Amino acid sequence: MGRLVVFGAGGRAGRAAVDEARRRGHRVTAVVRDPGRHSGLAGAGVHVVAGDVTDGDSVARVAAGHDAAISAVHDAAAQPDVFYTSAARALIDGLARAGVPRLIVVGLASVLATEHGVALMDTPGYPQEYRSFYLAHAAGTRVLRTATAGLDWLVVSPAGDFDHGGGRSGRYRTAPAGAASRISYADLAVALIDEIDTPAHHRTHLGVEAA
Repeated sequence: MGRLVVFGAGGRAGRAAVDEARRRGHRVTAVVRDPGRHSGLAGAGVHVVAGDVTDGDSVARVAAGHDAAISAVHDAAAQPDVFYTSAARALIDGLARAGVPRLIVVGLASVLATEHGVALMDTPGYPQEYRSFYLAHAAGTRVLRTATAGLDWLVVSPAGDFDHGGGRSGRYRTAPAGAASRISYADLAVALIDEIDTPAHHRTHLGVEAA
């Protein structure tokens, strides 16, 4: 049993991570921009607080006393390239000050490599209308890769896309990017919490799919 802080706990991936952590007996601090909009998150073992993932002071404040952090953040109103790089820098800074050694980031399959070593977004026929969003995610990961701090980070994403109607099977497997690959939010959360309970991958981008 540990103490986890989840940034972006109000989104679908963040909520799934909170649920899975609580299921395993972890105590969770669920960080959202407006706690009043997410009263349903609160419950046994879950404390909901306001925080700003792009501000290192805010990250340090809400993360203090925790064993690991999950970032499942998205801000539709923000400029993506600014948001994801700012979030990465603030997490590196704030988690270091809070003494939190492990960070799991919910990533994007579009920038994950296929079995041929090409990013999924660069494969023939892949939708390009959101390419700036894909590149913003990649820029955030580059900030993590180039950081000199000792943060033990990992990006975990679907290998393809979410099975939006899927439930929790408790099973998944690692996989390269593939447009047809699917995983439920609940099973992605299983992978996230597994990488906190028993860390097996470090400083890379890991794809997971339904097993």
